[in-house]
Amino acid sequence: MTENPFFAPSTLDFALPPFAEIREEHYLPAFERGMAEQLAEVAAIVADQAEPTFENTVVALERTGQLLVRAQRALENQSGADTTPGLQELEAQLSPRLAAHADAILLDQGLFARLDAVHAQRETLGLDAQDLRLLERHHVRFVRAGARLSEQEQARLRELNAELASLGTAFRQNVFTDTRARAVVLDTAEELDGLSADAVAAAAENGKALGQDGKYVLSLKNFSNQTELAELTDRALRARLLEASLGRAAETNGPLAIKLATLRAEKAALLGHPSYAAYVVADETSGSVEAVDTLFARLVAPAVANAEREAAQLAEAAAADGITELAAHDWAYYSEKVRQSAYQVDAAALRPYFELERVLRDGVFFAAGLAYGIKFAERADLTGYHPEVRVWEVTEEDGSPIGLFLGDFHARESKSGGAWMNELVQQSELFGRRPVVVNNLNVAKAAPGEPVLLTWDEVRTLFHEFGHALHGLFSAVRYPLFAGTEVPRDFVEFPSQVNEMWMTRPEVLANYARHHETGEPLPAELIGRMTAAENFGQGFRTVEYLAAALLDWAWHSVPVGTEIADAEVFEAAALKAAGLAVPAVPPRYRTTYFGHIFSGDYYAAGYYAYIWSEVLDADTVEWFGSNGRSVRESGGTFRAELLSRGGSVAALDCFRAVVGRDPRTEPLLERRGLAGV
Repeated sequence: MTENPFFAPSTLDFALPPFAEIREEHYLPAFERGMAEQLAEVAAIVADQAEPTFENTVVALERTGQLLVRAQRALENQSGADTTPGLQELEAQLSPRLAAHADAILLDQGLFARLDAVHAQRETLGLDAQDLRLLERHHVRFVRAGARLSEQEQARLRELNAELASLGTAFRQNVFTDTRARAVVLDTAEELDGLSADAVAAAAENGKALGQDGKYVLSLKNFSNQTELAELTDRALRARLLEASLGRAAETNGPLAIKLATLRAEKAALLGHPSYAAYVVADETSGSVEAVDTLFARLVAPAVANAEREAAQLAEAAAADGITELAAHDWAYYSEKVRQSAYQVDAAALRPYFELERVLRDGVFFAAGLAYGIKFAERADLTGYHPEVRVWEVTEEDGSPIGLFLGDFHARESKSGGAWMNELVQQSELFGRRPVVVNNLNVAKAAPGEPVLLTWDEVRTLFHEFGHALHGLFSAVRYPLFAGTEVPRDFVEFPSQVNEMWMTRPEVLANYARHHETGEPLPAELIGRMTAAENFGQGFRTVEYLAAALLDWAWHSVPVGTEIADAEVFEAAALKAAGLAVPAVPPRYRTTYFGHIFSGDYYAAGYYAYIWSEVLDADTVEWFGSNGRSVRESGGTFRAELLSRGGSVAALDCFRAVVGRDPRTEPLLERRGLAGV
């Protein structure tokens, strides 16, 4: 094997990982050496004979593990974006070892004793605000990880963490495998009646890519209601497609979900909390189970009432086709029919106005320039981890460097479903590093020579994920612990949701929404009808989301010792108890493919974060439009006071610094059509 490229910091611009040199076989040695190096660095801190200080303990801890970080960030992205059987096997092997490695540090009594000693003197050390916050956050992190537990309790905690890590990896890989196995394969284009010509061509290209030449393949997206349901005229095919989606990993992941939930409940009890949900929210902006429950209670009944009103309209449209009972696979199709009839909006007819390259350059990048004065230059000389990955250098208006943005926009067999952002290199003044971030989407490839046309939802996703990218790119903090999106999970979606507002901003929409053949702009009268049509579907979208959020909440509210015999039965009971058992509106994610909460722990008991963040988002969007300042001035404030801060300032303090007050729920209720319901 050649010299391992992870063993030394990258010499490429912005320390971009040297993907052209990285091979699968480099990962395991890098992880093994990286873990060993970090443990040695921690041991040196503990062995230091000098009195513990902020510099020799807290900052020294921040400096540890840089080789491991390089390997871990590269693998984390590649395993989602371009996995292989070898990488999946490696993940399964590494996940319990990494959990044990984290415990070896967080449960190190000598290290915690030094940290605790510095923490006890924090008011007398003369630390500035960011240094003090670093000390406090590390102390909280160690305590929440179990540093104050007895030796026996810590031993059990280590066992739990290792098992949870292994189960999460198995859950994720089961979803990946079954999502591909359940792709719907069709023999003729005629069966896809209702889809646009470019969507049919994309299904044919997908067939070729999957070794099904001459076939038309609809690969499943990671969420329940597949986008094609809105257009397919064949009701039986719609039912088949939705059934394939809803049944994913039912046999393999039901037992895993039960095991994950019960082990998390045990972990929470060990750490002094009545449930895993209580453990999670204690360190979030929500602060308590009661606060989350209150928000859910305010939303569920009016959202269901809205969905029922929509269902009545859809049932009327379906009856005209001889359908006596509206089913889940009918909802999207007849929603589209109602939109066409009532609002004269045809989703398929909109696609020619949303060509990927134009939306990216003249929409997403243009909006970022408008609000923040930044520029993008594509760097063909820099290599991504896959041939389809593109790299841009991001600069200030005066040309000074900010970082790199990587775009990986297309679906492929080796990529997980959904869309996400990763930080390949975190910004940090401590290490003199600028950020390198990547957005992953799953847009179907077009036929050779044809443009890639987006749906309106895909346009939204492009803007949303770029909001996460900006959060990483604008980071201006001293320590890696605070970089970019290292914020509470019920705050992290807020900046990305705010970035969605630019997609309908008149000057932005006019710049990118042009017909890919004629160059004609999207008709002005159609824009107003699109907004009205979107409002029509708020009942469905809110119920679909809330069902998933409350399902997550139910799984992670079980007390320790609860016996759950069947995941499907638990799911049905949870939805009924929440008032969200609406057969025609399945949860956005069902238990067995709910990767957000079971593939790892980032969103476990945290899927409520999307609606919690949307409270802040809706309020901030209103502030952008009503504060009397220019777009650039408002963008500058949002960047300086919030996007650049990462986790270095308490999250809600960042919000208050922008808007000037505490958040209000009224803008969200208005947006979701729930005000006065």
